[in-house]
Formats: sequence, C-alpha cells, structure tokens
Amino acid sequence: MKASKYEFFVFVNLLIIFNSFNSYFLAQTNQNSIIKLFCLQSVKEEMLKAEMEYSEDIANETCICYFEEFTKTASHQNAKTKCKLEFQKFSNHNGKI
Repeated sequence: MKASKYEFFVFVNLLIIFNSFNSYFLAQTNQNSIIKLFCLQSVKEEMLKAEMEYSEDIANETCICYFEEFTKTASHQNAKTKCKLEFQKFSNHNGKI
C-alpha cells in the first residue's frame, strides 16, 4: 500500500510538470503564429507599397528573421530595421531592386 501511494504521488507530480511544459510550449507556438500572421501582412503591404512583386518565400524568410531578432533583442524597431536591411542586401545581391 505504501508503494502505491508513493507511485501515485510521483505520477501526479509528473503529470503536473508535463502539463506545465505543454501549456508553455503551446503558448509560445500560438504567440509565434500570431506574430507571424501580423508580420506576413506587414511585409506584403511594404512590398506592394514599394511596387515589388510579392513573394511568399521572401515574406516567410523576412518574418523568420524578425521573430528571431525580436526574441533576442525584445525590440520591435531593432528587429524590423535589421531584417529590412538584410532583405535589401539580399535583393540587391540578386538584382531584384
């Protein structure tokens, strides 16, 4: 009987810990998705304003850059500026601008 109470206690604690991690990662995934949706829309608008042909691949790469930079610096403006510069360098190198 003692062993079963101990096993139950361990099981409940593991379940609580697993649920905590699962909730954290689910929240991170949802946050990433929301940020990505806003980012993709913003990149599309910027490209259309600049009279550039919209490319989903370029938009995705730019948003990946933005999300990575934003998580490092926690600054929207710094992440946006850095990724815009990287996009411009890439575009100039490939003759797109």
